[in-house]
Formats: sequence, structure tokens, C-alpha cells
Amino acid sequence: MNRFKASKFKNTTAKLPSRESWLSDLPVSPAHFAGSGVQGSCAFIAFPAEPVGVLGVLPVDLCCRKDGKVPLLYCHSDVVMDFDFSPFDDYVLATCSTDQTLKVWRLSEKLEDLRTSPSLLLNQEGGGLQATCFHPLADLVLAAAAGRNATVWDVQSALALAELKGHVDNIQSVAWSHKGSLLATTCKDKMLRLFDPRAMLDAVQAVECHNNNKDCKVIWLDSCDLILSSGFNQMREREVKLWDNRKLTSSVHTHRVDCSPSCLMPFFDEDTGLLLLAAKGDYFIDCFEVTKSASFLTQVCRCVTEEGTRGLALLSKRAVDVMACEVMRALQLIGNAIVPISYVVPRKNAYEFHSDLFPDTFGTTPAMQAQDWWQNHDGQVQLVSMDPQQHGNQRYTSPVLVPEGRSHVEQHIDTKVPEPVLDRTSLKEAVQESTSGQNGINAESKKTKSPLASRNLLGPKSKFRHLRGTVLQRSSHISNLCGLKLTTPGECDGFTANYQRVAVPLATAGGQLAVLELSKPGKLAPGPLATVQNVAGVADFCWDPFNPARLAVAGEDAKIRLWHIPSEGLTVTLTEPEMILTGHTEKIYSIKFHPLASDLLASSSYDHSVRIWDLQSRQEVIRLEGHTEQIFSLAWSSNGQQLATACKDGKLRIYDPRSSRQPCQEGTGPRGSRGARVVWVCDGEFLLVSGFDRGGERLVSLHRAADLAGGALASINIATAPSTLIPHYDPDTGVVFLTGKGDMRVFAYEVVPWAPYFLECSEFSSSEPHKGLSFLRKVDCEVRDVEFARALRLGQTSVEPIAFSVPRVKKDYFQDDLFPDTHAWWEPALTGQTWLAGMNGNHKSLSLCPTNMVPVSEITVNEPMKRPQGQNSYLEIKSDEQKKEELLSAMVSKLEAREEPLPQDQMEGVDEDEWDD
Repeated sequence: MNRFKASKFKNTTAKLPSRESWLSDLPVSPAHFAGSGVQGSCAFIAFPAEPVGVLGVLPVDLCCRKDGKVPLLYCHSDVVMDFDFSPFDDYVLATCSTDQTLKVWRLSEKLEDLRTSPSLLLNQEGGGLQATCFHPLADLVLAAAAGRNATVWDVQSALALAELKGHVDNIQSVAWSHKGSLLATTCKDKMLRLFDPRAMLDAVQAVECHNNNKDCKVIWLDSCDLILSSGFNQMREREVKLWDNRKLTSSVHTHRVDCSPSCLMPFFDEDTGLLLLAAKGDYFIDCFEVTKSASFLTQVCRCVTEEGTRGLALLSKRAVDVMACEVMRALQLIGNAIVPISYVVPRKNAYEFHSDLFPDTFGTTPAMQAQDWWQNHDGQVQLVSMDPQQHGNQRYTSPVLVPEGRSHVEQHIDTKVPEPVLDRTSLKEAVQESTSGQNGINAESKKTKSPLASRNLLGPKSKFRHLRGTVLQRSSHISNLCGLKLTTPGECDGFTANYQRVAVPLATAGGQLAVLELSKPGKLAPGPLATVQNVAGVADFCWDPFNPARLAVAGEDAKIRLWHIPSEGLTVTLTEPEMILTGHTEKIYSIKFHPLASDLLASSSYDHSVRIWDLQSRQEVIRLEGHTEQIFSLAWSSNGQQLATACKDGKLRIYDPRSSRQPCQEGTGPRGSRGARVVWVCDGEFLLVSGFDRGGERLVSLHRAADLAGGALASINIATAPSTLIPHYDPDTGVVFLTGKGDMRVFAYEVVPWAPYFLECSEFSSSEPHKGLSFLRKVDCEVRDVEFARALRLGQTSVEPIAFSVPRVKKDYFQDDLFPDTHAWWEPALTGQTWLAGMNGNHKSLSLCPTNMVPVSEITVNEPMKRPQGQNSYLEIKSDEQKKEELLSAMVSKLEAREEPLPQDQMEGVDEDEWDD
């Protein structure tokens, strides 16, 4: 008669909270992830955040949030595909990513102390990791799937216990049975497999679960001795199948849902037998009760949500409000918020503990340790009562590396992110920001402090994050520029400038370049311009950094022409170059002058060679080899000793030209044939590379120059567009500007030598696409307006200067935290001959502080703040009495200042007897 017995959960209702109770204004990442997208323990909630490879972490007891401040855990250099909290230790989190690493973290009770390096880092072969989950009985046993490989790890000893075989395609999901003896996997080959990792590495059972190879998920329903899989049938209908885990011959029940394209994510509560089905993009969440009756699945309720689901998770049963008859709590991840959804069973005495709704649940003490489980020991996690009066708040701590101290686990970390070191500039910035709103800077705050301690709850922030770009007055523009060449080779910047003139390509025969004087802004006269006349089409061109009158042009005829521009500018068309360099056998890709030595030029060509030319002797002096495909980009290191290239074969190479013709290092670079750029950053410690990922999206990555083979340390995706991002790096500030030909936006990031490596700054947007961007010298910036970079933008018909500045309050003082001494890179440090002979040099340094300005770091406590004059005066808050007093004083002063008497003072009165009685 049990089949006629009414279920006590049949009236379960989903309660959506008001928007005031949402965890809102969160920086949720738009990237695709394979897992459920959000996870929670009894202490924390985690979700994928921006930028790529970062998780946002919030306390679980946070009822609402609307200020957008979220502690960030910088986990990986690529997308975090899946993550899972330990079922025993609420502070242990495992993450996996497409960067082929699996990491285990111990979170701190104080979220502002989030670690920058994991407690354990594991490299798993097979490609990018897609799924991971903790063992339900044994502490620190972790299963992870990468490509066709599934591995069971002992986290405490950092050992791979078992590598499960038999998958012929990529694994889509993994799940442990609640008894902990079996592991289920679903694969793109449509197969559902069961493994006993302790007995054999091959599957003990396998069956085709769904007829479509789209994403498929699997979970265990141990209380019903069933396995549930969700996927698609041949008609592309979403379906759920139940399997008897004792014999996987055919499903015992199939439930068809609908024809939506997104895969269903199942979540099961063992205590109540309730099943949730949700899918990314859906506006509803279905709740079913699973029983052993003939129907198996009985729908209980449907929750219609306000926004589409991006992820879902069931919160730990120990975190629900039992006194409100809350039997489950789901966390719905949406576009920029997390919505807690309560599943409540209505009862008359709603504020009493109902033992029939809350049977004893799994506690926090594991049944065994990893090695005990591996030696075939079985057990059961101790159950605890859900009655608040019968159990206390016990906490279990797994033996994973804690924030303080060291343990043997740390010895297995493959890579460790270096702690940041505050230089003089960063220290001054920290001092200034810590005393914001005061009249001076406290001398005690200038003491060096730990960089990690100086990070706030939001993680590291750039002092340039609020930078703004301003197009200067029209009187400084060069306009009415006609006949521009709209297409230039991908390896060419398409526009180059120095502090005296600019060069732009024209859409005329013969490879003509127009040279315009910056000292003569305004509207160009109609008619043809005087040009530099090359015989062949222009492949690339650039100015000599030490000679503003010399222009180098690489032609499609495999020749390099050097042109001398007269001091008064072009008045007639130039047809005879200063010199011609010949030697390449095929079309030239790009050319770059040496950054320190005069009369040295590097070029790359279709003949797969890089050649270095001595302009004094007009001869090729060095030829670099080792490329097998097209050379996308080349760049000199800041000290001029090395040269880096990015190639179409997906390789980055570093050369020491004076010691070897072959590369001294090779590493993996951007994939694909759409182009790439490379530039040295952080004093030559890293290479910043812009290119495209496998999906065709623009990608910027950072590589350690001393270890190219180690791969990218960090990477970010930037708005999809067909053009390659051209980076400009400012070594004084560490800010890199990124934009492509045809873009309307300029992206900016501060590059730092510690995680997360890229600190996002504000972007600059223009009203029309630009053809190129070229930056000027630091001495051309107006430091009084806190302008730290100036660029020239080539538009459709004009050249416009753009000033990049940082808003600051104390603008009467020199902002020396933003303007360290700059290098005079426009003056040579040595000659080409001395460099070829083995000599090295450095540019001299220049102070940017004007003679009549005081650095902000030298302000004393007792020194009053200067008040700037004009429209930018500071506002002073005054009381009403002060305002009245000032107004009366001004009126009296004005009256007293009048020399002529008032009209009423000149009027004469009448005698009293003239008044009528």
C-alpha cells in the first residue's frame, strides 16, 4: 500500500526572494564554463568572475550586496571550467581550467587575505580540464577529467591513484556514488561508464546513454539505487534517463522535457529525494520527487525565474533554515547576480523543528583518509541531527596547507606565483591613497609594508584604472586628409609618428607616403600632396627613433629604402632615397630600429629570415634563422640585447643575435594564421603577445621571457574583432594600450609582475573607426594636467592628438608616483658599431618634474593645501551663518564703495506745517 501513501514533499514550494535579497552587482564572467557555474559550502559561495581565470568568493551568510565589491581569487591563466568545495572542510576549494592545471585552495576566514598561490597545483595530461569533484567519504580524494583521461588524485600526498581508461572522446562529466566505491563518467562518444578505481582501470559497465553527443551530465541517486543522466535524443529533444546501477543494459525510465538547445543540469538531495532540473538560458527550474514507484519521477513544482539561468547549485544541507521548513536552498547564477531560491514545505507550525522533514544528514567528519580508501577500506560518514538543539557547529579541517606555516604538501607545487614587490612608485601611490582627503601625507605611512597586506577586499587595483582619454582642441588637428590607403598588411601598424612629423600611406600607385609636419596643424589645402615615392608597394615603414628626419620603408620588392625628410618638410615629391638595402629574396614583413644603438635596423621577410642591417656600412651584418612559417612580429628587448619573434607556426622565439643565429628559447604562442604581435614588458621580464585563440577571439597573453617553454602565465580575451591588437607599452607606468586597425576603442591594462598580471583600466572610445595609433615621447605630455601618455590617432580624414590622463585632486603638485624618471629613448646610448662589438648601454634618465612644482610625496603634514585658481577651484562647504555673513559684508562693502550719493539722499523734505492736519 506504499504506492498510495501521500508524500510529505508533494507540496514543496519554491520561494523567490525580492531583489533586495539578491547578491547583486557581481562581476560574473561571460565566458563559457563546463560545470554548474556556482558552488557553495557552509562558509562560502564561489562563482566565475571577470577577468578570465578568476573566481569571486562571498560569505554564505551574506543576505544582500549592491556595491559590487567582491573578493577575487586569481586561480588560473585561462577559463575556470569547473570547481568544487570539499564536503567536509568548508574552506577547501578545488578548481580546474583549460590551462591544464588542477589546483586546491585553502580559503581564509578573512576574504581580504585570499591567497595568490594554491595549496597544491597538479598538472594533468590530456588537454584542458573540464570537470572535477571530491570523494563523498574519503577526505582529499579528487576526481578530475581532462580530454579523454579521468584521474583520481590523493590531494594530501599529491599522487595520482588511478588513471581511468577506455574513453574514445572527451569526457563531459564525472560523479562519485554516495557510497564512494564507483565513479560514473559521460563522454562525447554517447557512452555512460562505471569505474571501480580501486579494482581496475577499465570500465566495469558501459552503455550508450543518449543518442546525441551533445553535452551530457550524470549524477547518482543512491537512495533509490539509480543513476540519472541528462542529454539529448536523436530528435534533439532534451531527456532524462534513469538507470539501475547494478545492470546498465537499458534505462528503467525516460522522461522527455522539451526541445531547448541547452543541456539540463541535474541536482539531487538524498535526504528528501527531490531532484532539480535546470539549464543555462532557461527561465524556469523544475523540481521532481524521485521514488521507486512505476512513475519514478513526479513533478512537484516549477519555479519561474526573473532572468535566464547561467548556473545553479544546491547549498549544503547544513546551511538551510530548518526552523522555516526550508528543505533545500538553490543558488541561481544569472547575468550579474546570485539569487538564493528556498524550497519550503508548508506547515502550520512553521517555526518548529519537524523531524519528518529533516532526517539525519551527513556530517563534516570524513569516514576515512585517502590512503585508507585506496587500501579498500569502506565506511560511512557519521550522520548528524538537523535539530538545532542537538548539534553544535563542529568544523573539520583537512590536512591541506594552511595560510601560515609550511607542510609537505607545498613541496608538490609545480609553479609558485612570485609575491609582488612595491617599488618606489607603487609605495608612493599607496601612501597617497591611504591619506586621501587629508591636507598632507603622514610620514609614518611611508614605511614599506607587505604588498599582500596592502591589497583590499577587491584584489589588486591599478592606479591608472580611472584613466581618461581626451581628444585635444581642433586647432591641433591635421584635417582634410584625402586619399588614405584603407588596407595595409597585417604586420604593418599602418601609421607612424615622431615628435616632429607623421607618415601615412596613400592609395596611389608607386607606394606613396605622405609626410605631415606636426608644427603645421590645420586644414590641408585641396590638391595633391608632396609625397615619398617608393617604386613598389609599401609593406611596413617606421621612423628612426634617433633621427626624426629619417624614414625607413620596406617594399614588396624585398628592398628597404631610407629617406631623408628636409627640415622644412616635404615641398616636392621625393623619388631618390638616401640608401637602399638589398638582401632579402622575398617580400619583407616588418622592420624595427634598435632601441639603443644608432644605425641598426632589423627586418623580417617571407624568406623566413630576420636580418640586422648596419646603416653606416649599408650591409647586412647578422642573419637569424629557425623560422618555418611567416613571421608575424618582431621586437627588440628594452636593453637591446635580445630580439623576440612571433611566428605563424604557433611559436615564440627569443634570439641573442650577437651570440647565435638560432633561437636561444622557444615556446608556444598564439594559434592560427590571423596574425600576432609581441612586445617586451616589465623591464624585459615578460613577453606580452596579442593574437587569437582557437575560437577566433582576440587574446592577449603574458609569457615569462626566461621560461618560454612554460607557456602563458595569464591571458585575457578582448572584444571580438577581425584585426590584430597592436600593443603599445609604456615602460614608465607599466600600462599597455591595445587597439586594432578599424577599431573604435582603445583598451588599457597595467601589467604587473605578479598575479593576476593584468589590471584592467578604463578604455577610450571614439566616434569613428581609426586606422592607427602612434604614441609620442613622455616629455611631450602635459604633466601639470596629470597627462601620462599622448598619442596621435589617424582617423578617416584627420590626425588627432589624444591625451591620456589620471584624475587627481592635488594637481598643483607634481604627481611623482605617476611620473618616475623617464628614459630619453630618442637619444642613442651607443653606436651600432660598438653594439656589434659586444658593448651594452643604457639611456640617460630625465626628471619630468617642472622646476616650479613640488612633488606630492614631499608635502609635509603642516603644509597647507594650495587652492588652484580658476574654474577648477575646490568647493568649500560653509554653514548658512557663514554664507549670510559673507553676503551682508559684500553688500555693505559695495555700498561704501560708491562715490556718488544715492538718489534718495538728494531729496529734500517739507516743513511740518505744510502737512495737512
